[in-house]
Amino acid sequence: MQFRRAKDILASRLMMSLTIISGLIVFLMAFGLYLKSRPILLEIPINQLLFSSAWKPLGGKFGFLPFIAGTLWVTAVAVVIAIPLCLLVSIYLSEYAHRRVCEWIMPMIDLLAGIPSVIYGVWGMLVIVPFIKDIAPKFGIFTSGYCVLAGGIVLAIMVFPVIINVTIEVFKSVPYEMRQAALSLGATKWQMVKSVVLRKALPGIVAACVLGLSRAFGETMAVLMVVGNVPIIPKSLFDPAYPLPALIANNYGEMASIPMYDSALLLAALILMLVVLIFNILARIILIRVERITQ
Repeated sequence: MQFRRAKDILASRLMMSLTIISGLIVFLMAFGLYLKSRPILLEIPINQLLFSSAWKPLGGKFGFLPFIAGTLWVTAVAVVIAIPLCLLVSIYLSEYAHRRVCEWIMPMIDLLAGIPSVIYGVWGMLVIVPFIKDIAPKFGIFTSGYCVLAGGIVLAIMVFPVIINVTIEVFKSVPYEMRQAALSLGATKWQMVKSVVLRKALPGIVAACVLGLSRAFGETMAVLMVVGNVPIIPKSLFDPAYPLPALIANNYGEMASIPMYDSALLLAALILMLVVLIFNILARIILIRVERITQ
């Protein structure tokens, strides 16, 4: 009996230790990036790094503002495109669609999450970039097609599965009795969805959008292939951009021999990691609140 209890205690403590180690990996990664970023943080003030537009590594100028602005532009365009479409798709699949339709559509949406990002990038280069290049002159705009809009469209498609799956689960958590009560009072299907389901599920919808935003913020390969990679601050949807993930992916391997440049790229990685971490923590807090409300 004592031997069995000892084994149970040992297994419990072993699993607890592994769980703690798994959670600490994130902080260890952040700490490692910080140590590698210290040389440039000691050399150049952080406000100058974040708010300067001058990017001349060989001249000792490391202004991250064009890359931060490019990341924000592409992410914002992706979210503006993705959120309305994903919300409408989620409403249809959870409230209107027949069960057989859901059985066919949901695996296809899940399949989008499994496609490698480089495939999205190639598709964007072959379809989205030429389309924007051809359509823009009709509105008096001339562009190569490699621009913020192309990156936003590709990125929006990539975050569809995240937002749709989380939103559908949130809609399912709304009690069925609330729907029936609204319909029994004479509300139409859409009135019930608008006044009951959407209102009750609003915190969860926000969490889904935040998760999609964090997914979009850190995407590298697909965006790198379609945004142009020019280190300027975009002023319109048709300007090229250079997001932070693309900066790291394009330059880290060949510039690792230059200490200050190496430190600058690792600082970019640290900034990116911290922002994504904050978005995920925020989404998790909102989802916990939703679960408490619905219980």
